[in-house]
Amino acid sequence: MSPDLKYLLFSVILTFVQVVIAAALANQVVGLPTLAGNREGLGELPGMAGRAKRAHLNMVENLVLFAALVLVAAVGGKANAMTAMGAMIFFWARLGYAIVYLIGIPWLRTVLWAASVVGMAIIAWQLL
Repeated sequence: MSPDLKYLLFSVILTFVQVVIAAALANQVVGLPTLAGNREGLGELPGMAGRAKRAHLNMVENLVLFAALVLVAAVGGKANAMTAMGAMIFFWARLGYAIVYLIGIPWLRTVLWAASVVGMAIIAWQLL
C-alpha cells in the first residue's frame, strides 16, 4: 500500500475515533434517550461536546476532498514522494486539529486547518 493510501486509511480511522468521542461527550451532556430520539430541537451542544461534534463534521467535509485527491493520484499513477508528503501533512495536521479543537485553542486550530489544506494543495499540484 502506498504512503498516500496509508494516510487515507489513518484519516478514516481518525474520523471514526472523532465520531465516537463526539457521541460519548454528547451522551454525557444530554443522555442516551435524547441521542436515541429524533434530536428535534436538540440545539447546539455546549463545551467540549459541541467542539467535538464540530471538529468531526469539519473532518468529514475535508476527508471527502482529501480522499478524492489521494484516490485520483493512486488510480492515475501520479502518487509520488510529494503526494505522500501532502498526505502526511494532511493527516498530522488533522490529528492536531482534532486535539486542539477539543481543548479549545481557536487560533492554533485555524493554523492546523490551514496546514491540512496545504497538504491537499500539494497533492493537487502533482495532479495538474
